[in-house]
Amino acid sequence: NMVLLRGFGRYPELVSMDKAYGLKALGIAGYPMYRGVAGAVGMDVEAVGWDLESEFALLESRYADYDFFYVHVKKTDSAGEDGDFELKVRLLEELDAYIPRLLALQPEVLVVTGDHSTPSIMRSHSWHPVPTVIASQWALADAADEFSERGCSAGCLGIAPSTSLMAHALAHARRLDKFGA
Repeated sequence: NMVLLRGFGRYPELVSMDKAYGLKALGIAGYPMYRGVAGAVGMDVEAVGWDLESEFALLESRYADYDFFYVHVKKTDSAGEDGDFELKVRLLEELDAYIPRLLALQPEVLVVTGDHSTPSIMRSHSWHPVPTVIASQWALADAADEFSERGCSAGCLGIAPSTSLMAHALAHARRLDKFGA
């Protein structure tokens, strides 16, 4: 038995994306909680539908106005929580089809990852690492041969803590000060 209390406490003092990284950021998410998270770290947030077309259309229409975009896709997580492996695969394949549209925008850096693992077999979030890829003209070729948990663990990032992801993204955009002599 246990008692779980929710909603108590104060808002944490979070540094905005602008102050922390000098980025004008837009959060794109259909699910309200993720819009709230984006707003909490100082991103602009615009209402958008839950479907990929709505999210990517908003990204394309606002691309010239921002230099950082956070696009959250909820349906894959929901499919994992429902234990529906086939649906999760189909949703990921649908998302894959949007990558050329992203690349057509010619981003300095493209990071594709997940906010947590949701294995369909477990029907819940888990501790497992999430695959992460960083694409830029400064990215090194590595041994990763597929975008999967195992495939990405063989890449340059290995299994890295998420706390280092922004530093990697900024470095690949050449937005960090010179390191070393």
